[in-house]
Amino acid sequence: MSYFGTDGIRGQFGQTPITPEFALKLGFAAGSVLKRAFPKKKPIVVMGKDTRLSGYILESALQAGLNSAGVYVHQLGPLPTPAIAHLTRALHANAGIVISASHNPYFDNGIKFFSNEGKKLPDELQNEISLELEKDLVITEPNQLGKSIRVDDAQGRYIEFCKSTFPYHLNLQDFTIVMDCANGAAYSVGPAVFRELGAKVISIFDQPNGTNINEQCGSTHPENLRKAVAEHRADLGIAFDGDADRVLLVDRHGKIIDGDHILYILATKGKKAPHGIVGTVMSNMALELALNKVDIPFIRAKVGDRYVLQALEENDWFIGGEPSGHILTLDRSTTGDAIIAALQVMRVLVEQETSLDELVKDFKLFPQVLENVRLAQMIDPFADPLLVAEFEKAEQQLKGRGRLLIRKSGTEPVIRVMVEGDNLDEVSQLAKHLAKQIRQQADMHAE
Repeated sequence: MSYFGTDGIRGQFGQTPITPEFALKLGFAAGSVLKRAFPKKKPIVVMGKDTRLSGYILESALQAGLNSAGVYVHQLGPLPTPAIAHLTRALHANAGIVISASHNPYFDNGIKFFSNEGKKLPDELQNEISLELEKDLVITEPNQLGKSIRVDDAQGRYIEFCKSTFPYHLNLQDFTIVMDCANGAAYSVGPAVFRELGAKVISIFDQPNGTNINEQCGSTHPENLRKAVAEHRADLGIAFDGDADRVLLVDRHGKIIDGDHILYILATKGKKAPHGIVGTVMSNMALELALNKVDIPFIRAKVGDRYVLQALEENDWFIGGEPSGHILTLDRSTTGDAIIAALQVMRVLVEQETSLDELVKDFKLFPQVLENVRLAQMIDPFADPLLVAEFEKAEQQLKGRGRLLIRKSGTEPVIRVMVEGDNLDEVSQLAKHLAKQIRQQADMHAE
């Protein structure tokens, strides 16, 4: 049995697999696999977390399991997920562990592994760990146990790394920025990076208490950031999620600049155009058309940064991401990094001597309507000839002006119907029509 999903192991704290008992055994299993993979010396694992109360419990359990297997643990404390990826490489560790549930509520938590290259752990090693979890926990000899140390300068190391991705001859002294830290992992390092580069930073939601992470704040709730930008007459706003691997921006007029906008800026407004851009099946068609106009190749991956990363590496490209604001800039970092992505947009603003709203004034997202069709029993919509005919008819209607995406949920009996196009009324009617057709056919199959 594999406990790993597309983004590590995640769930509600206190329920399997996010329990202290499981974390202890997971630490031992991961440690045993690492000892086999790196047999010449005791492996080193760096471990960080976001600001959830449950993170302290999982951290202690994982640490005990890893030490019991003979692994050394370098504890980093609360830091963004991409910081753990960077410090895994910088400290020459054999693996990294992040305790976080990203943008989820405080009662959820998760455990994610990085390889010694600061990338997602290969599937082979995840499978090995899953197999090890089925075995009994047999602690190593007392003289072979690992131990743990705290890395006191972890924050400073990461701040300097982030700053190194911004040109030394430029600064942010002309900018007033409101920064929403989501009461999460970037509450300290996020404002520090931008202040040290010269910006005036007004920091909000930067007082984590263990249960307020992502609570009506951060990149999933930008409403308060929009108000604060207006109130302080700031040049822009920056919102992170709980573990600071996602970022959304707000321009001086309160308009939200999402991941598609950010990819558009990085692709078309910088000094040098990239070889290509990777989006996902959820990326707005307006981005694809805008990139086509300037002859920048664009391909779509499945939803999830793991698949975006895979497509980037296959094509030897370095910029990709999702509308949610998960942006990868592989020429700067090995994983999605909200602070570094925001800095790359700031670099364009400084070089162009312009404002955020001016950068995107010619880029308009197409209306996108999503209908979630909940069924009593899941069906395969593509196995029904009538539905397939309806989908093809809709695609012909939208040809060149929009697109259709039909997806089955992987966790519940829901079929997601997304219709996108240049006319809101048209796409709304199409989405409702297709949802109705799916529901009717599902009812017929159930009879």
